[in-house]
Amino acid sequence: MNGFVDPKALTKQELESSEVFAPRFDKDGLILAITCDAETKDVLMAAYMNEEAIRLTFETGFVHYFSRSRQKLWKKGESSGELQEFVEMRTDCDQDILQVSAIQTGSGAACHTGRKSCLYRKVEVSNGEFRVADIGMKPLFDPAEKYKS
Repeated sequence: MNGFVDPKALTKQELESSEVFAPRFDKDGLILAITCDAETKDVLMAAYMNEEAIRLTFETGFVHYFSRSRQKLWKKGESSGELQEFVEMRTDCDQDILQVSAIQTGSGAACHTGRKSCLYRKVEVSNGEFRVADIGMKPLFDPAEKYKS
């Protein structure tokens, strides 16, 4: 596979309307990827990808990301068995966000807490104070058991 086109080399029209894939990576070489369930379209998680993660996702058929906290590439579910089978990747109009469609395997949990989605809490305001409230999404596995190694 060839390298991606530098988005700075394209006009706004080309970036938004041509068939050229020119992801707009940030200063750290990362782009936000929002991953959705291929069937239900529910948002499973959001993480970052670098060029290598995008390439490996297409080459292997399993979604890969780049961990900012660990500063390394990771294949989603490699240690937990909660792999994401790659279905499709889309980009937004100015190519600075990716949407990944995947089939969540294993017990169906995309989140390390054992839940189907990492988005299991909602933000609320009560008496002028912000807080998060659980929406009732129960874990599909016990994280203490799954990650005990």
